[in-house]
Amino acid sequence: MTALTRVRQRADGATLVCLYLLALLVVPARLVLSFVPMTLPPALVVALLLGVLWLSAQMVDTLGIGKGRNALRTAVAVYLAMHLATYAVATRRWLPTDELTVADSSMVRIVATISVAIFACDAVRTRERLDRVLKLVLACSGMIAFVGLVQFGAGVDLASYVSLPGLRVQENAYSAMESRSIFRRPTGTTNHPIEFGLVCAMAVPLGAHYVFHARDHGEPQLRWWLCLALVGLGALTALSRTAILGMAVSGIVLVATLPRRRKLTVSVLGLGFFLGASLVVPGLFGTIRGMFANIEDDPSVKARTADYEAAADQIDLNPLLGRGFGTFLPTKYTILDNQFLLTLIENGYLGLFSLIGMFLAACYATLRTRFLTRDEGLRGLASCLLAAVLVGGIASATFDLLSFGVATGMVFTMIGLSGAALRIAQAERAGDDPVDGAGGRPFLA
Repeated sequence: MTALTRVRQRADGATLVCLYLLALLVVPARLVLSFVPMTLPPALVVALLLGVLWLSAQMVDTLGIGKGRNALRTAVAVYLAMHLATYAVATRRWLPTDELTVADSSMVRIVATISVAIFACDAVRTRERLDRVLKLVLACSGMIAFVGLVQFGAGVDLASYVSLPGLRVQENAYSAMESRSIFRRPTGTTNHPIEFGLVCAMAVPLGAHYVFHARDHGEPQLRWWLCLALVGLGALTALSRTAILGMAVSGIVLVATLPRRRKLTVSVLGLGFFLGASLVVPGLFGTIRGMFANIEDDPSVKARTADYEAAADQIDLNPLLGRGFGTFLPTKYTILDNQFLLTLIENGYLGLFSLIGMFLAACYATLRTRFLTRDEGLRGLASCLLAAVLVGGIASATFDLLSFGVATGMVFTMIGLSGAALRIAQAERAGDDPVDGAGGRPFLA
C-alpha cells in the first residue's frame, strides 16, 4: 500500500469533523478572529465550511456522503426550519438595533452549529472512523480538564498564555479565578465553569468505554485511565450542579446498558472515584453536598426562578415562533439559566418542540443502533452517545446552553454522531459497504 493510498483513506468526512473538534476544544474559547467585526471563533468558521461542503456534496453522487432518510437528519432539518421561520417573523417587525444585530449574528451561529450536526451524521461512514472521532473527543476533553485542574489547584490559567496569529481575546464577564466556597472554579479552555463541567461530564462515559475496550482487547490502558481520571475530576471540580447531574446521568446510562458483568464494576469504580477525589481534595465533598442540601434556599437557584413570571409574560407576546433567536439580551432584560425557557421566549412553542424533538431523535438513533448491531464496540459507543445527548438535554434545563459556544458545539457534534452511528448500524445490518452504498469513494478521498 502506497503512502498516497494511506493518505486518501484517512482524509474523509471524519477528518473534517476532527478538525472542527480541535478548533472547538483546543483553541481557547476567548480567542476570536481579529479581522471581522462580529465575534467569530475559529470553530465557527470551520463549522460554516462544513455546511458548505455538505451542501455541495449533496449535489453529486461521487463523494460517498450519506444520503436518504434518517430520523436524526429529519429532526435537525425541522429544528433549522423553525429557526428560519422565527428569524423571518422577527425581522419583519421592528426590532431595536442592538437586538437586530444580535439576531443576525445568532442566526449565523446556529446555522453553523446545525451544519456540524448534519455533516457529522452524513460524513462519518464507518465504525472505525466513528471510533476515531470519539477518541479525539475524549483526548481533547482530557486536555481541557488538565487545564482546568491547573486553574483549580495552582491558580494558573494556562489558556491565557495561548496566542495565535489572526486571533484576538474576546473578554467575557467571567474570570477563570472566581471561586465558590473555598475553591477556585476552573474554566479550562471554555468560557464558564458550567460549560467546562458539562464538557467533562459528557466525556466520562467515553473514558469508561475505552478503558473496558482496551482491557478486553489486551491493549494499553494507561492513557484511557488517565483521560477518565482527568475528565472525572474536571467534572467534580467545576463545582456545578449541571456537571454533577451529568455525571449521575452518565453513570445511570452506563449501568443500564453495559453487560451484566460490568454493571457492578462501574458502580464500585464510580463510588471509589468520588470518595478518592474527596480525600485528595479536602472539603470538596462538603462543598458539593452543600450545593444540593439546601437547594430551595440557595441564592443562585432563587435567582433562576425569580424571573419566571416575567418570562411567562414574554412568552404570551409571541407564543408560536417567539420574539427572535438571540434577541432576549441578558444585559437588557434578565439572565435565564434555562435553555428550554429561553427557547420558549425566543423561538416559541414550535421552536421548543423542535429542540426537544432533536434530543429525542438522537436518543432514538442511539437506542436503534444498539438494537440493530451485535458488535459490542459499536453498542458501547452508542451508549456513550446516548449518555452525552441526555446530559446535553438535562443541561438545557439547568443553564442557557445555546449561549455557550463550546458546550453547544459539543452537544450538536454528539447529536450528529448519533445519526452517524445509526447509519453505520443500518449499513452493516444490510451487509452493504457504507461508502460504496452511497455511490462513490470516501468523502474528500
